[in-house]
Amino acid sequence: MKHTKYEIARIIGSRALQIASGAPFLIKITKEELEAIGFNPIKIAMKEYEKEVLPISIKHE
Repeated sequence: MKHTKYEIARIIGSRALQIASGAPFLIKITKEELEAIGFNPIKIAMKEYEKEVLPISIKHE
C-alpha cells in the first residue's frame, strides 16, 4: 500500500530520531556514503524507507 506524504514524513521523522539517538542502521552504508550525505539522520532514514526495510506499519481504517 502506498503511503501519503504525511505518513512518509512521520515514518522518516521517527526513524531519523531513532538514528540520531544511536540506533543501528538497517541497511549497509559505507563510510564514503555517510560522508557524502553529511551523516544526516534524515537522509539515512530516507534511504532505509526507499529500500523498504523499516519495520513500521500503518493501519488504515
